[in-house]
Amino acid sequence: MKKIEAIIRKTRFEDVKEALFAVDINWFSYSEVKAIGQDREDRIYRGVMYSTDIISRIEIKIVCRDQFVQSTIDAIMSVARTGELGDGRIFISQVEDTYSIRTGEHGDVVLADRK
Repeated sequence: MKKIEAIIRKTRFEDVKEALFAVDINWFSYSEVKAIGQDREDRIYRGVMYSTDIISRIEIKIVCRDQFVQSTIDAIMSVARTGELGDGRIFISQVEDTYSIRTGEHGDVVLADRK
């Protein structure tokens, strides 16, 4: 099993969500995060000066079976990529085990889609 963590633009979240549903990723968590980007300059918007070094993003966390990792990454990248600086990052890490709190089961069977 792998854990996929993707940090994406807020404006791309709805598209990424739909792309994940299309590749049968039906459960994931997400949260708003702040990040420090490479663009560090002051800008003026409607007469107000603001710094661009702290940026708001969405972080998506997904745990999936190994065979679904590449299709999940491809789904995220296909709609999150704008080609501009600040599109985000995807991180992959190994998951040792997972447990269902409700049933007590563990292993990748916990990730099975059950109605």
